[in-house]
Amino acid sequence: MKRKSGILMHITMLWGDYSIGGFGRSAEQFIDFLSDCGFSYWQVLPFGVTDDCNSPYKSYSAFAGNPYFVDLEQLYERGLITADELASLRQRTPYVCEYDFLGDTRLPLLKKASQRVSASHREKIEKFIEKNKRLADFCVFMSLKESNGGKECCDFTVDTYDSDTLFMWKFIQYEFFFQWKKVREYANKKEIAIIGDIPIYVSPDSADVFSDKELFDMDSRGRPKSVAGVPPDYFSEDGQLWGNPLYDWKRMREDGYAWWCERMKHNLEMFDGVRIDHFRGFESFWSVPADADSARKGKWVKSGGKRFINELRKTVGDSLVIAEDLGDITPEVEELVRYSGFPGMRVFQFGFLGDSNSTHLPHNYTENCVAYTGTHDNNTLLGYIWELDENTRKRVFDYCGYNGNDWDEACRHIVKTMLASHAATVIIPIQDILGYGRDTRMNIPGEADGNWQIRFTYEQINSIDRARLRHLNNLYGRA
Repeated sequence: MKRKSGILMHITMLWGDYSIGGFGRSAEQFIDFLSDCGFSYWQVLPFGVTDDCNSPYKSYSAFAGNPYFVDLEQLYERGLITADELASLRQRTPYVCEYDFLGDTRLPLLKKASQRVSASHREKIEKFIEKNKRLADFCVFMSLKESNGGKECCDFTVDTYDSDTLFMWKFIQYEFFFQWKKVREYANKKEIAIIGDIPIYVSPDSADVFSDKELFDMDSRGRPKSVAGVPPDYFSEDGQLWGNPLYDWKRMREDGYAWWCERMKHNLEMFDGVRIDHFRGFESFWSVPADADSARKGKWVKSGGKRFINELRKTVGDSLVIAEDLGDITPEVEELVRYSGFPGMRVFQFGFLGDSNSTHLPHNYTENCVAYTGTHDNNTLLGYIWELDENTRKRVFDYCGYNGNDWDEACRHIVKTMLASHAATVIIPIQDILGYGRDTRMNIPGEADGNWQIRFTYEQINSIDRARLRHLNNLYGRA
């Protein structure tokens, strides 16, 4: 593997004037920043349509795109929305995603835009959706959801929908993939590869469950018998109760895991590589009774294993696939990751939970891994240092060759240590490049409110010393 590095920054974090990051000029400006710094990768979080929790890991579809990412200024330039309509959607603050405002205003405006397309453009949209069954299923699902007053799909009683609403969703998906293709092409011209992210599970209220119930462990009413989660871990004493339906792995085996292979192919058409979240679930998964009030009441159940990996490898070929092998990892999981050949993950913040033999300490990194200072679930690097006990903090500083009291400088030493490591790929969250604290954390597992909101301005990104980062990437053979 070639030595490379990149930045983790979700689309929602990008700057702009309309309450959330999107596929407009800010995406190209960020790509320019990555190129100037000598980075090779831009890693993002899942692109799915989120529910009321706004988590990219809980989506109405494993295939469809988030309507909030569609760039409004491009629609304005094409005459699909007016100047007054565009002005009415200007944000109140550039620092957080304004989800309440987006929920009230964005879809009504996109519906107006969809009704203004020309007949020839409408025909293009219809043909695009016809070629992608999963997107077609999603558009019908979302239209039925509106007809049913927003109820979960297991409670649908109305089987008709408004044709204008259906076409709005078709229009949104066409625009989403059309605009994203341009962003990715721009990135690739700048020699920046984009790494996507695949949640292992889908939402119980999703087009995936609605259209393919037989692939999931559901009862006759269309409700999960058991749900996904993880046992007590670093993030939670009670574990995490995710609530996603579990796959019927025996049923999936019958057709060679076709749904999963289709999902991987779809994502690798969108991105240059992907990270699969909770990869250990392919060896065995934590199954919790659907009526349980805590993930503590779960048990491990075997899943697809090597037979599934064999089919997945046929689909992905030589593409970059990152196996998120964090959490409760057993020798069997380690063997499955080795068998797959996919690089696993190493996280600096986990390196100081034990002794010097920790696989998360940079001196123990193998070449075939992707190393992070932290993930979207971790505290920021500065926040992590702030909350350490004094002895562990001294150990961290000593490890990175820093003996001062400037914690911002300590963060820079940690980033340098990571880039100098043996790991073929190093990914740094944008907060850790900026040296920002806990208040810019992306997610706190187990807490329902206040997550997935942080955004950054162009001025903040532009304050970063690009020359220094390019020097480090050159110095350690990553540019």
